[in-house]
Amino acid sequence: MEAALKNLSSTVELLAVAARSSDVRLWERKSVSRAFHWAFYCEHLVSKFHQNPQIREIMELQLQQTNSTLRAVFADYTELSLMDLSQCQHLLLTGLLSNPHLPLSIMKILFDSRKPAHVIPGEYQDVTGLCSRIIQCKSALKIFSPLTGQSGAGAGVQAAMLMESLHALLSRGGEACRAQCFLDSVLQGCKEVEHLCLVLADAMLTAENAHSRTASVDFLQDWLQQKHSLLQQMCLTLPISLLKDLAKEHAKFRDMYGGVLKKWVADMEYCIDDGEWVQSSTSPKVSLREVTERFVILFKVCPALKSTVERELNDLRISDGDFDVRGLSVWGDLLAEIHKCHP
Repeated sequence: MEAALKNLSSTVELLAVAARSSDVRLWERKSVSRAFHWAFYCEHLVSKFHQNPQIREIMELQLQQTNSTLRAVFADYTELSLMDLSQCQHLLLTGLLSNPHLPLSIMKILFDSRKPAHVIPGEYQDVTGLCSRIIQCKSALKIFSPLTGQSGAGAGVQAAMLMESLHALLSRGGEACRAQCFLDSVLQGCKEVEHLCLVLADAMLTAENAHSRTASVDFLQDWLQQKHSLLQQMCLTLPISLLKDLAKEHAKFRDMYGGVLKKWVADMEYCIDDGEWVQSSTSPKVSLREVTERFVILFKVCPALKSTVERELNDLRISDGDFDVRGLSVWGDLLAEIHKCHP
């Protein structure tokens, strides 16, 4: 964790230098590629830990210290939050473009329309045409603007529009980075997250079974798996019947849904006064009974899942001390509730 915190601070310092320092005039193609690599890493770090209250608090404290240091160096420095860092690559790009010391050679590379940038997570990306790629994604987003706000079209129509766009981007070959950029832009510009959840659900359920459409649904689910907050929102706000259909249709979504349920349970604390397991203040207000009912629905959709989940819960109960007394292990109490509802 110490190394991750150090990298977080270094990336924030990098953003400040990219936007304000004259040292940027010395940057070359490799320098820019490395910078975007670290920006991508920072986004991954924030996405991975932003739902963990303890780690998030540590990261926020580290960010406060870094912001304080940078304010002393740059008079016009604007403090960044963890939410800001979820769009770290965007911040880096806008910072570079606003820096008057950015070399013309780098500007030409970023706007080269002949070779759009290709992003490979975990590797230094080729930044050639990076701005052109983002502009194209933003243009696609504008065409499908009903997805980002209220419109006369229903969720089903908007879902079809979303899948058509995604299919068009993926069918060209080597366009995965543009497809991801498009989905990121839809999420970033969305005004009604609950409505977007309905659109995404309809998109996964109404897509045709052709191989190309299946590939689009798989890509959409892989993208959703990286958006922990959006995934949790879907599991929390979508009707139970719709979640059941998604779990029945897509094994990958079923696994993600089960993971969210276990995350909710892990965040519960036992209230002695009420004699119930309750959510912590930072978690959605879901009762143990409701989680039990959701697991039972999953078991009805996929009977083979029951033995696997029961085995996992029993292992977690044993790790808590192997007690059968109510209130000592949330996993043990969840397992007992499941046995009552679904023997």
